[in-house]
Amino acid sequence: MVKRVVSLYKEAYAGVPRGAWILALAEFINRCGFMVLVFLNIYLTRHLGLSLLQAGRILGAYGLGAIAGGYLGGALCDKIGVRRVQIGSLILSGVILIISGYVTDYVALLVLLFLYGIVATALFPANDTAMSRFCYGGMRSKGFALRRLAANLGITFGPVIGGYLILIDYRWLFWADGLTTLASAVVIARFLRLIPAMPPAPTNVSRPHNSSPWRDGPFLLYMGLFLILAVVFSQLFSTFNLYLNSVYGLKENRIGPLWAVNTILIVLVEMVLIHAVRRRSEMKIIALGAVFIGLGFGLMPLGRGFGYAAFTVFVWSVGEILTMPLSATVVANRAGAAAGRYMGVLSLVFSLSMFIAPLFGNWLYQAVGGDTLWFVMGGAGILAAVGFFLMRKKLDVPKPLKPAA
Repeated sequence: MVKRVVSLYKEAYAGVPRGAWILALAEFINRCGFMVLVFLNIYLTRHLGLSLLQAGRILGAYGLGAIAGGYLGGALCDKIGVRRVQIGSLILSGVILIISGYVTDYVALLVLLFLYGIVATALFPANDTAMSRFCYGGMRSKGFALRRLAANLGITFGPVIGGYLILIDYRWLFWADGLTTLASAVVIARFLRLIPAMPPAPTNVSRPHNSSPWRDGPFLLYMGLFLILAVVFSQLFSTFNLYLNSVYGLKENRIGPLWAVNTILIVLVEMVLIHAVRRRSEMKIIALGAVFIGLGFGLMPLGRGFGYAAFTVFVWSVGEILTMPLSATVVANRAGAAAGRYMGVLSLVFSLSMFIAPLFGNWLYQAVGGDTLWFVMGGAGILAAVGFFLMRKKLDVPKPLKPAA
């Protein structure tokens, strides 16, 4: 039994290129400092004394900047190269984070978070594009899953450490996040230039009828469904922690370990699970994942306490594992050679969710309460799942036949 488990893990990681490992290392370092966005809603309302609507607008400003930054990053990849976009994004992000820790004015924070949204999210399409070039064909899902594993391994430390840094001084949160972001830029600058920019041409790619994502109907419909799911998922960065703090009665240093439940689960099982389902319909698996995300959030009002909160985190984490790496794979397969533009749209849509989620979530939370908010989010996740399932024939890539034994 032990040998079988070890064999599964070896198979899951086998063949991943060196460039993918370097991208994963940079992501791990960056996410070790992932703290500011996790606790920002609490910081703005409880520490600076802003209202829920004001805090929602500041988070929304980040999301608005992220909309521009995500698409801009994708476009710049084709003009100046993915390495330069990554380095520039990380350096500017780190500087803005550190500065933000010293600013308390509402308007100034609004502007800073808007700028941070632009520069920080330019990193995502650049990372996606780089990974899709290093990993192609059947290796693509593994590459995206490896990067997510590294990110979540880092996040295992970030919010937990952040919860304790807050007890000393909130400013430490901004310094830790900023310095790890700058360290990630050093890794990209030092090591990624040693890796070839382009691998051999990808194979087994379902190519759209044109090279523009904006004229690709099935892709745009898929992005609409992904936006619904992403708005649900993005409540993690606004109302989720606030609800746990105010309704469940959990302090910040108790909320951090809940994020560790999510990240530890991803680290332990995501690569193996993605390897196991590599010959199955991506869209069916994404639909199943959306069901788990909807259930995980929709169950939150039905219990209380740390143990029950950990259970709901486990449920939506399973959904995240099934959904997020394969979502990027579907887009990369659809894009073919136009990876930068398609990945830019994917990043734009996720950034749009970061704009919509805090505004809508904080408004709904204040208007009708947290319980109703989570029931609405649960229903939206199920709705997205139905849409993904119905689109499976349009977006799935035909799988190669399993070799005979």
